[in-house]
Amino acid sequence: MKAIITTGNGGYDKLEYRDVPVPTLRSGEVLLKVLGAGVNNTEINTRLGWYSSSVTDSTEALSGSDEKETLADGGWNEKTPFPFIQGTDCCGEVVEYTDDVNHLSIGKRVLVRSCMRLIGYDSLENIWMASDFDGAFAQYVRVPASEVFVVDSDWSDVELATIPCAYGTAENMVHRCEVTANDRVLVTGASGGVGSALVQLVKRRGATVIAVAGDSKLDAVKALGADQVISRNADLIEALGESSVDVVIDNVAGDNFGAMMKLLSRGGRYASSGAIAGPMVTLDARDFYLKDLRLIGCTSWDEPVFPNLIGYIERGEIKPLVAQTFELKDIALAQQEFEKKAHVGKFVLVPPSA
Repeated sequence: MKAIITTGNGGYDKLEYRDVPVPTLRSGEVLLKVLGAGVNNTEINTRLGWYSSSVTDSTEALSGSDEKETLADGGWNEKTPFPFIQGTDCCGEVVEYTDDVNHLSIGKRVLVRSCMRLIGYDSLENIWMASDFDGAFAQYVRVPASEVFVVDSDWSDVELATIPCAYGTAENMVHRCEVTANDRVLVTGASGGVGSALVQLVKRRGATVIAVAGDSKLDAVKALGADQVISRNADLIEALGESSVDVVIDNVAGDNFGAMMKLLSRGGRYASSGAIAGPMVTLDARDFYLKDLRLIGCTSWDEPVFPNLIGYIERGEIKPLVAQTFELKDIALAQQEFEKKAHVGKFVLVPPSA
């Protein structure tokens, strides 16, 4: 089969399009023909080694250099299994499964839950497709059958491929923050894959959405359902006032982290699953403890998250945002365009038909 092999930390030259064997199934697994694979920050971050604790810059700053050494802790602060196949999002078609799998049928269209808690939901231990084992930047992918969800929808393959990583990450943060219709929720980075999902998922729960995005994208974010949009260049405290929001869901971090603590009302909740503007932040601990704030880190997806998303899709409660599609072989071009941050929604790679 054709696949993109990421050979190490570095630039786009580390992405090689070549022939590799089709995966062989083990007990409890399913083989999927990949119909579409979304492009995410996490694949770029892993290639660049951004998850290493030695990296303190923003993702944008790190991507500016093609000369990278392989970092021992570059993948989620663990060793990255180079060479391997990335691709965290997968819309696929079931083509084979082992005898001990009884809930799937050949030809069914499915989504893969990319964050997997295979030892159970009493533990936060997790593995991720395309970080801990080969992913969907290929014609076929092998995954545990427990992580495959049949979806009954008239969405296209490409539209479904926008969902798993971004919407799963977003729904997990909304779920952990226990967002209700009474909440005022600030969403940063609202035009990106996770941010645009957040606007929809928060609004779906009836909450008031205040979205932060680049000036050229404010109208598009407003059209997603945001009640108020604010330029990312604005002074957030001046625009909103201290103690003015109940929840902040933030994948940006960087210099605005301290201001977001001041925006939260007493008992407010802050959730994050990323730090694209930089992982090193300044916190006034008095804002944290005097206001009884909850700071919630979100990587492991909770059990209801992915079934929730399947239901939202099938009931038409959310919509996909496809910014652009690319052939699988053009992954370097897709990632270059992705890093310009000029788009709203998701890029999707389409493998060649087998």
